[in-house]
Amino acid sequence: MIKNIKLKLLLMMMVFSASSCNKWLDLKPQDGIIREDFWKTKEQLNSAVIGAYSTLLPAGTSGNPGLVWRMLVWGELRADMMGVGMLTSNNELDFWYHEILPNSNLVNWASLYTTINACNTVIQFAPQVPGNDNTLSQEQLNAYLAEMHGLRAMMYFYLLRLWGEVPLQLKASSSDSQIEQLPKSSKEEVYKQIVADLDFAIQYAPESYGAGNLSKDKGRLTQYSVSALQADVYLWGEEYAKCIEACERIENSGKFGLIDGSDPINWFRTLYVDGNSVEGIFEIQFDRQTTNPWFAVLAGDTYRYSAQIVRMDAIFGIPDPATPTVQDIRANGGSYSLGAGGKLWKHAGTSYEGTGLVSANTSDKNWIVYRYADVLLMKAEALAWTNRGQEALDIVNVIRNRAGALAITAEPADPSSAYEVSDYILNERAREFAFEGKRWFDLLRHAKRNNYERKAQVLIDAVAAVAPSDRIEAITNKLRDYRSHYLPIATSELQADKLLEQNPFYKTN
Repeated sequence: MIKNIKLKLLLMMMVFSASSCNKWLDLKPQDGIIREDFWKTKEQLNSAVIGAYSTLLPAGTSGNPGLVWRMLVWGELRADMMGVGMLTSNNELDFWYHEILPNSNLVNWASLYTTINACNTVIQFAPQVPGNDNTLSQEQLNAYLAEMHGLRAMMYFYLLRLWGEVPLQLKASSSDSQIEQLPKSSKEEVYKQIVADLDFAIQYAPESYGAGNLSKDKGRLTQYSVSALQADVYLWGEEYAKCIEACERIENSGKFGLIDGSDPINWFRTLYVDGNSVEGIFEIQFDRQTTNPWFAVLAGDTYRYSAQIVRMDAIFGIPDPATPTVQDIRANGGSYSLGAGGKLWKHAGTSYEGTGLVSANTSDKNWIVYRYADVLLMKAEALAWTNRGQEALDIVNVIRNRAGALAITAEPADPSSAYEVSDYILNERAREFAFEGKRWFDLLRHAKRNNYERKAQVLIDAVAAVAPSDRIEAITNKLRDYRSHYLPIATSELQADKLLEQNPFYKTN
């Protein structure tokens, strides 16, 4: 079905083995994963679980920057805030222009299915470990399985939002020859599987990995990161009461909060440079031995993406000339840098409003998947659609006050109008999560709400605001066809799995 999804966990872990740090990702399997002689001890099971998380990391070369790079591109490049930089590829330009072809490397879903296969492997083989190692309790086994169900759900959530209908591969495979030929499942079936995986995960995921294990608590799935993912899924599925419930589990834990924004230097360092802060809920972990891809694609002289500066002014507001230093801390110097040519500063910069860039050896910032501000704004959006608009607006004000948002970006939303309140939240999410891989998904969620009741205008208007003048008409006409909101299936996948059918918008006959 899915070409080149051989299980390569041992090979991947060898890439990361030359490390002297003590992060939990240093643990690595010492044997094969599928082979029957592997699943004998709880230590081997632990290594297999760590190996699944390791599939999220780059393969160690700038030519293959890994899944987090795709998370950024998939979540930002088709939207309105991130543009092209100095050395953008033709595939990336096509993606930006919404001229996406099935042979583009950006429509390859292999990295997602690699992680899914790693999760499937643990889910399938882990239950045999207690028969070989009686020191592994059922509680420990269930906790490991919960992590894998949760991580698999996260990968399928990306697939659902990017391709819509995708194959549900729920069995482990060790080679291409063993990969099952599968047709696409419907959006409803994929959503149902995601919810089922999360229902299992929320029952058994640990609250914490113990004192002194901060990178584990932030870098592995817990009750709280599963709850954040559940909230996101339920918001996408327009199950608002369930979204609120998931958010409130995190709120009521008392374990998370917003980093104070009154000192922007400390805010930037704590949240983005150091990482694993009290605001972080789930972060993909990097360090000096296992660096992220941002130097190669965002910080070097030939950076591939930059901020859409004109759009930044519209979203964050332009400071009053009389008080030019009074600005939203998330704008220039926080999310992007005017002085550095529009570089995506929260990934490429080393300090707030500074001039230092990460180097090839110091590009070690975590990739934040969920943080507390996200939970608050997801809850606010759900509140808007459950006749609790004023509560939603109160939450927005908490986020804005933390960031010192400019008064010019405040909106007089009517608390009784769900659309007005949720549109305001959408704009606030743009400010809060600039370049964190969320913008396209936020726009699409709002566009498709209530069966595209508003004709996807919110998405069309945002993209048209930054489209090249000679392409605006073509892009907007394309976006009016809702089928174009999802990516084509890669040609290589269609050739490998004869049961797959191309997504309707991209069919040539």
